[in-house]
Amino acid sequence: MIYDWKLNVERRLPQLPNGVRVTYPMTGTATLLPLTSTDNYAAVILICGGSAIEDSRPGYDIDSQEAASDQCVRMELSESGIQRGWAVEQMPQARLMPDAVLLPTGDVLIVNGAQSGIAGYGNVKNQIGNSNADHPTLTPVLYRPSNPIGSRFSSDGLPTSNIPRLYHSVASLVPDGRVMIAGSNPNLDRSSARYATEYRVEWLKPLWMDNETTRPVSTVNTFLIPFETNFTMTIDLKGGNPDLIKLALMDLGFVTHSVHMNSRLVYLDFAVEQTNDSTLTLRVKAPPHSSLYPPGPGWLYLVVGDKWSNASHVLVGDGSNPPEDPGALENMLANSNQSISLDDKATTGEGAEAV
Repeated sequence: MIYDWKLNVERRLPQLPNGVRVTYPMTGTATLLPLTSTDNYAAVILICGGSAIEDSRPGYDIDSQEAASDQCVRMELSESGIQRGWAVEQMPQARLMPDAVLLPTGDVLIVNGAQSGIAGYGNVKNQIGNSNADHPTLTPVLYRPSNPIGSRFSSDGLPTSNIPRLYHSVASLVPDGRVMIAGSNPNLDRSSARYATEYRVEWLKPLWMDNETTRPVSTVNTFLIPFETNFTMTIDLKGGNPDLIKLALMDLGFVTHSVHMNSRLVYLDFAVEQTNDSTLTLRVKAPPHSSLYPPGPGWLYLVVGDKWSNASHVLVGDGSNPPEDPGALENMLANSNQSISLDDKATTGEGAEAV
């Protein structure tokens, strides 16, 4: 579904193919693929994993050994793209509860998850410890959106972990360019049962990142980047090809339960102003409007071929507070059927407290 929050209008999209569900507890993951001016910032969504288990079945009727889905689908969110529908692909392995991490190159790292069962704990047949899922997927896979269909997935060179990452796992790109992988606790509280509460953190990075003599370096001349303005960057290619430069403005977002909220990558247009050996000065165009990149924090990576720099922290927009809508607040309060205070306790869902 596409929700136009300004007009309060919903638009239903075609059903996902092959009966695959991707919402909890048949949890899949999704990400918006990179936005670029070369195709007029076409918005393409990628959704991977999940399960074809019927969502009408109660947990006590589902088995931890029922297979997850290896399906990935993508769609351009335009009139013509919606008419074409979902393009279907298959990952090398099935994944329930995966995480999809956008990389500055535009590739998507898919990591974590299980090959059977459902998300959650304590309410299916044949639980593994307390886990509703089994058969951890331990090898990451890289998805290259620009490759031809049939050649987009690869695990070549990616390490296989020995740490199961099931329910309550996370993965995120961080400003220094590495990917942090953490969590897993398919239990009510701390547990030492099989698939125990996991405290170890793993860091995934390409081998070239250890060689500072070949890693690109960039300096941004400003912190504040208002829309429709220009700013300059000084970059050192470290021997890289100047024809393969990209500037990736990213919101790294925040993640829970395989949902990577706010995750976004916009490639910025630029022109070379000055060259000095491998050092270049770039004149960079800020995003044209807030629909393309919402105002707020961003991380700007220099990409040269398949390598990327440490990120520069920037603030997109003019730095002012978002506009307030007193009418919306009054409408919400007028239509609330109970008063709400910060002291109220949850009575349903995870972490609920009996009352």
